[in-house]
Amino acid sequence: MGLLDRLSVLLGLKKKEVHVLCLGLDNSGKTTIINKLKPSNAQSQNILPTIGFSIEKFKSSSLSFTVFDMSGQGRYRNLWEHYYKEGQAIIFVIDSSDRLRMVVAKEELDTLLNHPDQIQTVKT
Repeated sequence: MGLLDRLSVLLGLKKKEVHVLCLGLDNSGKTTIINKLKPSNAQSQNILPTIGFSIEKFKSSSLSFTVFDMSGQGRYRNLWEHYYKEGQAIIFVIDSSDRLRMVVAKEELDTLLNHPDQIQTVKT
């Protein structure tokens, strides 16, 4: 059982198709993370910077994933909010070695978490 299958069992996902938003500043590693989540036979050898956004579709044994790889360049960040309602999950990537932009990443994450359309979390 792969990582994504284990997560779907733990999260109790019943849906066959899951929409995921992958967000973060530019050059933070979003596309690389998505590439690692894909089955090994579908992984890319060359990773190029995302301009605008790209859509990746792949399957695990029990789920079909549609991942929206959103560009983190400043001029594209205002587009993120248009996809919040569509997603069942968000992966927010932070490059911990980019200390100069850590404050910018925090501000973008705060904006995401405080947006009225953001994914509702279960509070215990």
